[in-house]
Amino acid sequence: MPEMISITIAGVLTLGIMSFVYKDNPVYKFCESVFIGVSAGYWFVSIFYQSLLPQLTDKIGLTGELTDSALAYYRQTGSLASGQWFNLIAAALGVMMLMRLLPKAGWISRWPLAFVIGSIAGLRLIGELQTNIMKQVKESILPLWAPQYLDGSLNWGASLGQSLTNIVLVAGILTGVIYFFFSKEHKGVFGGAAKVGIWFLMVTFGAAFGLTVMSRMSLLIGRIDFLLRDWLHLLG
Repeated sequence: MPEMISITIAGVLTLGIMSFVYKDNPVYKFCESVFIGVSAGYWFVSIFYQSLLPQLTDKIGLTGELTDSALAYYRQTGSLASGQWFNLIAAALGVMMLMRLLPKAGWISRWPLAFVIGSIAGLRLIGELQTNIMKQVKESILPLWAPQYLDGSLNWGASLGQSLTNIVLVAGILTGVIYFFFSKEHKGVFGGAAKVGIWFLMVTFGAAFGLTVMSRMSLLIGRIDFLLRDWLHLLG
């Protein structure tokens, strides 16, 4: 019985969200508000119990027990270990960020926000350079003639296909870079290359948009399947 009630509520809320296809209406706004509120509440509780408590209060011994090494350090020195002080500093930064809710003390939230942005940018800079930027540069340096061998002999069909793929990829990269090079006026051969770069960019953005549309269609199919199969039992 409780499961049937929850499925019915989910089905009604799904239809309420889908009513936006007709037009913006109060039912859609109500369902949207319920979705945002439930999502925010779920993430708040999840982060509180899975991140805040384990990383802060339990580690410094307020709600949980200190680990053996931390307890031994506390008994010898009478103070917390350096790693535990870092947790207190993080808690202080979190409280400072909440000052944004107070109009007169909102400026305090800028300091922890600047610290978070700067530290994350610094930590991810090297990783992004190694795993993204340098990898893309390496993958874009391709030979225009890429021979493919089959049983020790040259496979002309595969070689021509791979070579054509490399040529199109290199041409797309070069013309795309030329389009974003604004130190020289886009005229003559340079302007023609820039126009070719626009076509490559349009194809790339179109493919990315098509992938986004397909992912949204997958979500829509999933909700329709839920309505017809789990709620209305019209599908076996």
